[in-house]
Amino acid sequence: MKKYEIVKKNTDFNDIINTGRCIRNKYYSIYYKDSEDEFPKFGLAVSKKCGNAVDRNKIKRQLRNIIDDNKKLFSIKMNYIIMVRKEILNVSYLQMEEQLINLMKKG
Repeated sequence: MKKYEIVKKNTDFNDIINTGRCIRNKYYSIYYKDSEDEFPKFGLAVSKKCGNAVDRNKIKRQLRNIIDDNKKLFSIKMNYIIMVRKEILNVSYLQMEEQLINLMKKG
C-alpha cells in the first residue's frame, strides 16, 4: 500500500466504523464507507489480544501484502477498516488470504 492509500486519522477511523457498513467472518471485521477519493483507502487494526508487538506487526505486514496483491477486489471509491480477530494467530498466510478474499466477495 502506498502512503496515500492509508487511513491514518482517528476521526476517519471512527467515522468509518460508526457510520459505515460491516461484513464479518471468524477472522476479520471489515467496515467500509463511500468516499470521494479516486482510489480506495485502507486502515488496519490489530488488537493487543493478537500477541506481542512482533506478532501484530507481522500480521499487519501480511495484510498489506494481501491487499496489494488483490486490489481488484476492492471498490474504487470506498474507505475500508480491516479489524483482525485473535483467531488469526492460528492460521497460515494462505488461509489469511483466502478468508479475506472470500469475505470481500461476499460483501
